[in-house]
Amino acid sequence: MSTDALHVTLSDDTVAQDAGPIRELIDAVGSVVVGQEQMVRSLVIGMLTGGHVLLEGVPGLAKTLTVTTLAQGCHAEFSRIQFTPDL
Repeated sequence: MSTDALHVTLSDDTVAQDAGPIRELIDAVGSVVVGQEQMVRSLVIGMLTGGHVLLEGVPGLAKTLTVTTLAQGCHAEFSRIQFTPDL
């Protein structure tokens, strides 16, 4: 196994260019869902890292609307599993 370190150099321009479409997606969702910036950021991070996201909260926090809008924004399919409190 090689002990050589991997060195990656990123310029500010490269980071800004790569982050542009992600920022546009976050802004697009934010224009539909107001006041849930942290939830939107967490969803995008989960999506980009290939992870899973569990959204919990009381009714009326726009959880379904947020995920539906995010799916539309990146041309993805939306599906949902809903549990009841007794599960």
